[in-house]
Order: sequence, then structure tokens, then C-alpha cells
Amino acid sequence: MGAIATSGNKGKGVRSDCFVTLELTDNDGIQLQVESKVAVMYGDSIRHEALEILNFFGIKNARLKIEDSGALSLVIAARIEAAVKKICPSEKNWLPTLTDENRYSTAKEKNRFSRLYLPGNSPSLMINAGIHKPDGIILDLEDAVAPDKKEEARFLVRNALCGINFYGAERMVRINQGERGIDDLNYIIPYNVNLVLLPKCEKPEQVHAVNEEIRKIQQKFNHTNPVWIMPIIESALGVINAFSIASAASNVAAIAIGLEDYTADLGTRRTAEGTESFFARSMVVNAARAAGIQPIDSVFSDVGDMEGLRQNVLRSKGLGFDGMGCIHPRQIVVIHETFAPASDEIEKAKKIVFAFHKAQEKGLGVVALGTKMIDPPVVKRALNTINLALKMNKLAENWRELYEQI
Repeated sequence: MGAIATSGNKGKGVRSDCFVTLELTDNDGIQLQVESKVAVMYGDSIRHEALEILNFFGIKNARLKIEDSGALSLVIAARIEAAVKKICPSEKNWLPTLTDENRYSTAKEKNRFSRLYLPGNSPSLMINAGIHKPDGIILDLEDAVAPDKKEEARFLVRNALCGINFYGAERMVRINQGERGIDDLNYIIPYNVNLVLLPKCEKPEQVHAVNEEIRKIQQKFNHTNPVWIMPIIESALGVINAFSIASAASNVAAIAIGLEDYTADLGTRRTAEGTESFFARSMVVNAARAAGIQPIDSVFSDVGDMEGLRQNVLRSKGLGFDGMGCIHPRQIVVIHETFAPASDEIEKAKKIVFAFHKAQEKGLGVVALGTKMIDPPVVKRALNTINLALKMNKLAENWRELYEQI
């Protein structure tokens, strides 16, 4: 008996995935067994791809069993490659074709109202995630992946970045902590990631270490597309160092807070009212604003309570956050609608901007709306509201022309 390795998932409820068992043998060539409900239609294709991958890695004698539950080609490839590299480490990579739909970069200041967390080892949740229109899709290599599955999840996340159409959502990956997280970068930086989430960030040196590795990888692969970083504050120390983290590098686009780990670090319990995290959330918002980046709030964990979610978003918005995480697609609409400027906010902002524009035309140094004087911070806030409403197509095009004149 030779070395044996497995990869993937199987069992009741598993779909769009496969489980592969690879055993190296001394002779007899390649013995391939495929078990699949779609074997009549796709069995030959699965066998052909499997043989190509084994040949690519120079494996001549082996038994390979594939238990398929409707996996895409890129998923099957990731599972086979993970099993191969458990036995035969190699610098070579079997990659899916980079799709045209994934050839896009994102801007540092883009809207990040919602970011949808998806376990990095669960392909069924990735395949259609983009149709829900989150601002960002997070393929999670950290807490959502069991320790013994982290290595094979890297191959799946890499292939998903290359081959799954996310319909314009920002492609994000949450890496692991420490050296494992640094190693994760080799599986995502060359393969179309837009933003890296850095968990449990407590000091700017962690940002610097990630950036140094990103620089090395991009240089190796001659990549120039920007890769943004979103540190996640999840401890008391991280809160105290929030500004130094937020301002650690020019590619830090946002800073988030993770309240489950933060409250655990405090030794308290997270509540709906959030009094126990008010200080931390305010610190993160102020640090982000001082650094000129976006503050992003934590997830709301009760996926069945839409009214509770809406109230949570209102509190988040009131504190100054620009977005939050979500763990189920049904949360996305509520988050978008509640973070977006309300109609009364837009109307008030329009009046302020119009009064400011008229005062400028007349050369007046003082701006008034009715009997109230309007100072520069109020005008700035109104301009931000108008800008956001324009981005979300909540204002007519003629307001864009006026806004650009101001």
C-alpha cells in the first residue's frame, strides 16, 4: 500500500462538491473510479480531467476515486490537486481558465455597504453568491474552515477567484492569522483577489508584513492591479491601536470590527443594544475617519430577524459606519436599503447643496437655509449624501451636473 490522501466533502446534504481519495501504487498505471449521479452525462469529462491532472503532476501509478455530488470542473480540479499535493508537494499549479467576468479591479473608495461571508471550503455557497448583489464576497479561509480542511480550502478559493462569476462583487478573502495567513497570500494574490481581510489585527506591523508579502508575490508574477487591505479589529489592544492600523499603509481601504471576538476578549456578552461595544465601535469609526478610510461594522448573527437587523443597521449608521458584514444573502437587501440615504435625508441634503450653490454664485461668504446658518461641516455632510445618492441612482442625472459644478 502506498501513500493515501483525501480531499473535499461528502455525505448527506453536500452538493456541488466531491470527495476524492488518492492512493499511490507501485505499478498498474492509473485506476480511476467515478461515482456520480450525473455520470451518464459528465462521467467521461470528469475522467478526462482527472487523468489530465494526474499526468500534469507526473503521477503514473495510482488509484483515484471521485465521489461526485454535482461539482463544477474547477471544484473537482481543486479537490484532486489538494490530494495530490498532500502526497507529492509541487510548485506547479493546475488552474482553471481566468474568466472575462473576473477581469476587473475595484476602487479604494467604492461602496462597501455589504460583504457576504462564505466558508472557503463550501463550493455550493460560492457558485451563485453574486446574483444576490452584495458589494463584496468574502471567501473565508479563517474561522469558517475547520483546521484540518484549511490546506485544501486554499485550492478551492484560488480556483473560485479564477473561475466563478461573482457579477461584479468585490472579490475578498479573509486569510488566517500569523504565518498561515502569510502563506495564504500565495494562493490568492496572483489569482484575481481585490481585497484581503486581515483578522485579529492588533498592530500596524501585521499590515506591513502582509504588504511585504503581497509586494513579493506581485513582483514575481508581474501583477500591478491594486490589492486593498481591510484589517479587522477584534480585541481590546486592536481598538487602542485602531488609528495606527488604519493609517498603516496607503492600500488600507477600510477597517472593520469583529464584535464576537472583541466581547469575548473583554469577558462580556454581546447584546442587541451594543452598550458593551459602544466605545470600541466609536474608536474604530473615529480612527477610520481620521485616516480617510471606510469604517465597517460587524455582522448581525440572527439571520431570521430582519427587523432586528434593520434596527442594528440604523444604530451602526448613526455611529458613522459605512457598511457591515452579513452571513446570509437575505440580509443584503435590508443592509443596502438602510445604509442608503433615506428620501428625507436626500431632500434635506438637496436644499443645503442648492443654498450653498446659490450663495457661491452670488459671492456670499455666508450660507443660510431659511433662518438657519449653514456651516462648512454641514455642507460637507450634505455633499456626501448627494454623492452617495448619485452612486445609487437615487437622484436624477441633472443633479449630477450640479454636483460636479460645486
